[in-house]
Amino acid sequence: MSTLPYTSATEAAGALRRKEISSRELTEAVLARIDEINPSVNAIATLRREEALREATLADEADGRTGPLHGVPITIKESFHLTGAPVTWGNPAFTGYLSDWDATVVQRLKRAGAVIVGQSNPHFMLSDFGRTANEVYGRTNNPRDLSRTPGGSSGGSAAALAAGMTYLDYGTDLVGSIRIPASACGVYGLRPTAGTVPVTGMQPPGPPSLWSHEVTYTSAVGPLARSAADLRTALAVTAGPEEPEAKAYGWSLPAPRYRRLKDFRAGFVLDHEAAPVTSDVAQVLSNAVDALSKTGVKVVEGWPDGVDPMAGAETFGFHVGLFLAYQTGEEFAAAGLVEQERRRMAYRAAWGRYFREVDVWLCPVNFTAAFPHDDPPRNYDAQGFWVAHAALPGLPSLSAPIGRTAAELPVGIQIVGPRYEDDTAITFAELLADA
Repeated sequence: MSTLPYTSATEAAGALRRKEISSRELTEAVLARIDEINPSVNAIATLRREEALREATLADEADGRTGPLHGVPITIKESFHLTGAPVTWGNPAFTGYLSDWDATVVQRLKRAGAVIVGQSNPHFMLSDFGRTANEVYGRTNNPRDLSRTPGGSSGGSAAALAAGMTYLDYGTDLVGSIRIPASACGVYGLRPTAGTVPVTGMQPPGPPSLWSHEVTYTSAVGPLARSAADLRTALAVTAGPEEPEAKAYGWSLPAPRYRRLKDFRAGFVLDHEAAPVTSDVAQVLSNAVDALSKTGVKVVEGWPDGVDPMAGAETFGFHVGLFLAYQTGEEFAAAGLVEQERRRMAYRAAWGRYFREVDVWLCPVNFTAAFPHDDPPRNYDAQGFWVAHAALPGLPSLSAPIGRTAAELPVGIQIVGPRYEDDTAITFAELLADA
């Protein structure tokens, strides 16, 4: 594995299966890479050095494989509960707390054979989509340019992948906190269909809380990776109902609509006055759509009928506020709640009609590439505009790298798929990379 730090999790799992390398050797290599690179990038918040090496050794000694990630060293965002590890959310008030239980996602990744080597850095209380910094672990830098942001709040996750310090990471996405960092760092990031991956255990310190079960249409957890195939693998092992719902029904990832790029019908919008795309990002996006058209993909420009982007963004903002109030217990002005909920459901219905004729919808992840730490864009809050339109109706959406600006900064395109058809978006991203 000559490109060891930058292979995908799927490729690493294959090398382990063929016994080209042992899990312990691979884990030692990842830890050495972290020791070398992390002091400048600061993407890894905590390490489980001894525990990871012990688990890797056990993976090598096991009779048979425990799952598709058997022996693969990965990281997970510090906001997930992980037995014996901190869960501070970057908040000094929680310093010293060690969790005594695993989030559902952590349980399932372990069951799939993954070796969790450490935790990636979050923004303070996951409260920023544009940067990742906190008083507990410090600021994370973009490995493409250390003077720039990696995005937030899963900036540590995306930066760790881009720098070759992990093979897979699991993050969180309320307002683009998976997709925006993935785009800024040049990796893949998936916000799955709402409610398909349990969010239990993605919470501040304490025992499991009920709020996580009640607001899954707004907040989501999902994987970040170096390939679209890795997103599929991670989703397959982490999605599905948990107790007590698991006794009533099961879950499986539906097959993609097509497996050839030229069979897809793709809608797209590349700019809007509410979040004008910078010229350097616009050029990369335009080139990508032009290239798709040349492969035979039928491309259709425009917003779906019934989707008002300004009204949709405003309604999404309302529901984010409602989510935060439910989580924190703070007062929330709920006037107009019925009308806002009606808008959300109408928005979902409009997208459902749209995907009867179109397979995926493409748009920017962000209006800008990674910006300097000390020079944020004046329209900072507009970074949430492009990620809102998939989140409001609960659609699967991912960020896929498609090129770089003239300044060599990564640019991602957002691929939105039909509800519950995550693999249609993932497969399109996979074929796009091949093209």
